[in-house]
Amino acid sequence: MRQFTVDRHMSGEHVVKACVVAFPSLNKADLYKALKHKDIRIDGKKVSSDIKVVEGQEVQVWLPDSLFDVKAEKKTDSRKDYSIVAQTDGMLIVNKRQGLAVHSGKTTGSNLIDIVRETSGNKDAELVHRIDMNTGGILMIAKNKDYLEDAVKLFKEDKVTKRYRCLVVGKIPQALGTPVIASDEAIMSEVSAYLEKTSSGQVYIHDVKQEGDLPISTRYRVLDYHDGISEIECELVTGRTHQIRAQFAHLGYPILGDGNYGRNQVNLMFRGKDGGKIHHQQLWSTTLMFGRISKDNRHYELSGKKFSIEPRYEVDF
Repeated sequence: MRQFTVDRHMSGEHVVKACVVAFPSLNKADLYKALKHKDIRIDGKKVSSDIKVVEGQEVQVWLPDSLFDVKAEKKTDSRKDYSIVAQTDGMLIVNKRQGLAVHSGKTTGSNLIDIVRETSGNKDAELVHRIDMNTGGILMIAKNKDYLEDAVKLFKEDKVTKRYRCLVVGKIPQALGTPVIASDEAIMSEVSAYLEKTSSGQVYIHDVKQEGDLPISTRYRVLDYHDGISEIECELVTGRTHQIRAQFAHLGYPILGDGNYGRNQVNLMFRGKDGGKIHHQQLWSTTLMFGRISKDNRHYELSGKKFSIEPRYEVDF
């Protein structure tokens, strides 16, 4: 059995939806069965219908502990659009699947922010930052525009560090650039260049600055080598369009599965866990680290916190 208290963001939602928000690993089918068997209680009273909940109510869900196991859920449901890694009064930190756009933009299909608004009980949610459609992993969503304003301040004040993990083709050296000690004392190598973005959105990297180029810097460290692949962790110093993908391809180590900046004939040499081809670039946003946040910022409770997820590579590594 697990329980939770209905907060103001859940208030007015039906109990099944509130349970999914509180426990993202649960699915609606199990919750409807629990209602049928009166295994959900509100303020100690058994309920059998999907009634609305009110702020301050205590909800008890009498289901097996295994159904609350987020790790087990992730292994069995790789198609889930997103899961909540953590949340505060004003922020959702979510883990999105690969292949899902974060906003409508040019895509006509479903997108993360609309899905979050529909399913999380936060109808006024706003993206704080973005990751590519084919990049999976962790990102921040403010629960409304007031919280968004303070979240944007965190980036302007360099209070947020974003890290990624990826698989690149080839055996990349431990240090291609300048050695640096990161904020968490990790020893990394910083590589710098210049980025050109065309009107069509294509990105090119230059070692020597040309007119219109923007400076870029990325830190990385090698985590492992295996059969022609290197796993690396990257930290964005600057956050430009397709920066990691384009920069490491320019260095000669394209991200596995990236058909834009890599070579498809090379990608086809590697197989997924199911024996088929690799469907997505093997790049995941895995870590958000927060520096010291002032008390006048609505996100003060995130001060000094770190949130991480494990990448779900398509290949065994």
